[in-house]
Amino acid sequence: MELLRSLGMLASLPERPQILVGDNGSTDGTCEAAASRFPQVRLFYSEQNLGAVARNDIVGRVCTPYVAFCDDDMWWDPGALSVAADTLDAHEGLASVTGRIMVEPGGVEDPIVAELSGSPVPAPDWLPGPALLGILAGASMLRISAFWEVGGFSPRLWLGGEEELLTMDLAAHGWWMCYRHDVVVHHAASLIRDSRERRRLGIRNTLWTTWLRRPLPSALRRTRAIVASLPRDLTSARALAQAVAGLPWVLRERHAVPPEVEYGLRLLEEPQRRSVARRYIG
Repeated sequence: MELLRSLGMLASLPERPQILVGDNGSTDGTCEAAASRFPQVRLFYSEQNLGAVARNDIVGRVCTPYVAFCDDDMWWDPGALSVAADTLDAHEGLASVTGRIMVEPGGVEDPIVAELSGSPVPAPDWLPGPALLGILAGASMLRISAFWEVGGFSPRLWLGGEEELLTMDLAAHGWWMCYRHDVVVHHAASLIRDSRERRRLGIRNTLWTTWLRRPLPSALRRTRAIVASLPRDLTSARALAQAVAGLPWVLRERHAVPPEVEYGLRLLEEPQRRSVARRYIG
């Protein structure tokens, strides 16, 4: 099982982190196996799949100033947690540290790393790495006070690109996020994910986040670009239909990011358009 492999890696880390696992309504015996093999891990059961919101519940149980997220098909490299925590200790205005993702098996850099390390977002001199306006939760350590300041992950988005709204709100509140090349996280992509469902959710949530936070001209431009990039299939059609169906609540809760944040987001549009890591496939 993928979770058991990841737990084995995390349990062997020299930092000996406290490991909390949120169960999203699993029925395949994963939790029972995890409890048996890793009694030191704290397991929290749910009868339903809460998506990314399960992370909110876990963060609410953490007593440390920082939390390192980790998906069930990912694990942190020895020493990476220490580097990330030391970085947050040293910079009070920093909300998160995102690491270099290595794809397993093989240990090659994920294509997203080039985007993270080459981020064009303007950064203050004190920032200990390239400034980010988008993170990958499973490869990031966050300051818990900043996380709660913006309300954590949105229950509306549920799962799929849910980090984008969180990071826009962090930036709008004056927090910084950065990439660190010396913080290494491993990803052995799950073989049991429903790729079409993930694509549907990703498209829907990207559109919702765009409409929630981008100024109107940018929202319209980004919507056109996103729609033009989509495969012409049933999954894309369902995603668009669900995005449109959510417009009433989106418009009620919409508030655009400040101009300085919007400037950074516009700088990211061209790298994202060229990205090989952001294709709507599956």
